[in-house]
Amino acid sequence: MRADNSQYIVDAAHRRSEYTRAKAVQALRTLDSAGEPVPFETVAKQAGVSRSWLYTQPDLRAEIERLRAAHCRGPGSSVPARQRTSDASLLRRLEAANARIRRLTEENQQLRQQLARALGEQRAATNLTGPPQARRRSRP
Repeated sequence: MRADNSQYIVDAAHRRSEYTRAKAVQALRTLDSAGEPVPFETVAKQAGVSRSWLYTQPDLRAEIERLRAAHCRGPGSSVPARQRTSDASLLRRLEAANARIRRLTEENQQLRQQLARALGEQRAATNLTGPPQARRRSRP
């Protein structure tokens, strides 16, 4: 009677499955970090697996669909998912920009008031002494 070697076959199948998943995950990460589109066909080719196998893996399929949607949402956006800004980050940047606009508006208003005062003082000084051309003519 032969020895039961089925455990070795099962172990080899598990290792092969883990290795295949690792290749698919690595292909996803590589494509995402390069900012490239992430279609099933490209992931399958890069990982050396079949497209049908990718479709049967719920977590990998969900990640591919999420990356595809993110890539389609931002045309021309080749920023990897982990480097994209979050909504909270965008909100903070918007708040900072609004605060800066308020400060610049206030500063602009102050500068306009200073300029108006300076021009008023210059006009008053010119009216007291007369126009520059009139002063030149009065001298012999």
